[in-house]
Amino acid sequence: MNIAGLLLAAGQSTRMGQPKQLLDWKGRPLVAHIADEALASQLAGLTVVVGAAEAQVWAALRDLPVQIVTNPAYAEGLGSSLGAGLRALPADADAAMVLLVDQPLVTARLINELIDAYRAAPDALALVPVYRGQRGNPVIVAAGLFAELQTLRGDTGARAVFNRYSGQIVWLETNDPAVITDADTPEAWRALQG
Repeated sequence: MNIAGLLLAAGQSTRMGQPKQLLDWKGRPLVAHIADEALASQLAGLTVVVGAAEAQVWAALRDLPVQIVTNPAYAEGLGSSLGAGLRALPADADAAMVLLVDQPLVTARLINELIDAYRAAPDALALVPVYRGQRGNPVIVAAGLFAELQTLRGDTGARAVFNRYSGQIVWLETNDPAVITDADTPEAWRALQG
């Protein structure tokens, strides 16, 4: 099963007040750190969607073997970046893992655990990690959902689509809080680094 990686790194980071993609995480831009973890996993390649701070994000990724796609409509929100990324995936992708640029604790090991769980449920339309009752990321979506997910608008993620197909989704309980840990605000970022 060919599971492509899709890293959404196009947002404007309005709550953070500066581009999250470029925050320093252990001496590297956050977008490069997350790309490294994805590339060290079982994912079949990595496509990165860029938009805000595009030139700097490109520069942060220049030495990595990733495909970069620009979302000119990034200001419309997450839905437009998800659509741009899904349209750019290789035609042979059976599924995609959608990674978010503001989750620095997501590791290659966690990515592989999610992939293994998804492969064990070949008829599932998606896999969503759950930590103590809270839905998290990254998620895996089957190619059969790509067209529907490309219709999302605004700052809407895949939640509405997942709700529609909840019986065909693997809700994977995990004991790793990384799936719900993100850096949306300066306070959250300081806590992560603490």
